[in-house]
Amino acid sequence: MPHTFPHRSSMTGTPDHKQDEESFRDGVVRFQSYLHGGTSSLLSTIPTLIVFPVYKTVFRQQIHNNPLHQVVAQLYKEGPVKLYRGVAPPLLMRTLNGTLLFGLQDTILRHLSTSSQQVFPTAALPALAGFGAGIVEAVVFTPFERVQNVLQNSQNDRHLPTLKSVLQTLKTQRPASGYYRAFLPITARNALGSSLYFGLKGPVCALVAVEGLSPTASSFASGTLTSMLISLTLYPLSVLVANMQAQVGGEAKGVMDCWRTLWRSRQRSVALLYRGGSLVILRSCITWGIATAIYDRQEKRSS
Repeated sequence: MPHTFPHRSSMTGTPDHKQDEESFRDGVVRFQSYLHGGTSSLLSTIPTLIVFPVYKTVFRQQIHNNPLHQVVAQLYKEGPVKLYRGVAPPLLMRTLNGTLLFGLQDTILRHLSTSSQQVFPTAALPALAGFGAGIVEAVVFTPFERVQNVLQNSQNDRHLPTLKSVLQTLKTQRPASGYYRAFLPITARNALGSSLYFGLKGPVCALVAVEGLSPTASSFASGTLTSMLISLTLYPLSVLVANMQAQVGGEAKGVMDCWRTLWRSRQRSVALLYRGGSLVILRSCITWGIATAIYDRQEKRSS
């Protein structure tokens, strides 16, 4: 039976008591990183909602390879109700994503920093922790992205008109062709993206701060520039994921077969593959810039 009262040693300030205090304090710090990540992402869902039409425009360009004016005309014809079809998954995913990504990266980083057998250089640990957090992120959020892409594809409107119908249909399929369709490219994209974000965020922020910007402005600029670089670098993976996940049913091709089909459909042109990329920059500048600024500000206040 566990003790009802604390040991005498813990009441007299012995090393055991100090160790318990340090463990408790460390646990609070870790919880705060999850809380701050969730809060910053929750607040950034407001601009996510505002720029959702931009995101949907990019998605249509990724899927149908149409020029911008044709996509805008198509969305205008469909009306505002269909314009925001599929907005719920990214709003929910954005909040949960920040909670998991920032919190888990901080947890992994602390374990790596306190390890007695540290193999990697200290400067590389944030990126390494981000890589691990990105893998977990892919496992948790691939189903969210799958549902979102199915809902945003106008070709599914007739036979999958509601969120409930999409969930029921994907549930009947095997994970690899249902909820976890395109899991491998999503894992590669998220792991590399998170690694670059956490590895570059600090150095870029320090570099920008030299120009005389305030800490909040420096964090915003850091998040904006870093996410811009990541978005452009990994944009082809996002296009591949969108094309793999937008359809439901039919032949389930592998990643390489889907990539070859996509590359041929873009006439083997990098310019066509990056169609809509400029809008991705705009979305990333708004959402990740704000999220980074809010998160860093909360971390500084609690430290």
